[in-house]
Amino acid sequence: MKDFKKYYTLHAPPEEVYLALTNPATIQLWSGEKAEMSAEPGTEFSLWGGSIVGKNIEFEAGKKIIQQWYFGDQKEESVVTLKLHAHPQGTSVEVRHTHIPDQDYDDIAEGWTETYFGSLQQFYKT
Repeated sequence: MKDFKKYYTLHAPPEEVYLALTNPATIQLWSGEKAEMSAEPGTEFSLWGGSIVGKNIEFEAGKKIIQQWYFGDQKEESVVTLKLHAHPQGTSVEVRHTHIPDQDYDDIAEGWTETYFGSLQQFYKT
């Protein structure tokens, strides 16, 4: 199991980024895919047509999102924590993703940078 941690900068205020990460209609706008999401702890979510699935654990509006991501029969919970911080350019997002299966790590790390935050960065350039 491996852990991933990285910071990304988005040109929008934390409250707006939080909505972009929790509102299914907005997620669909920046991801280009149907999304199932609710900002209610205990609800399940699905992003990128089911490529990312899991359970929402905790929300702090404008500041933090904690989710469990599912990886097949994995026993240890893979937890994603997104912390949003005000930044001179908008928002700095701290991503911490724990217990990533070794065989999935490279794809997940690339996915965070190229797909997930790459799409968000493109969305906020316009």
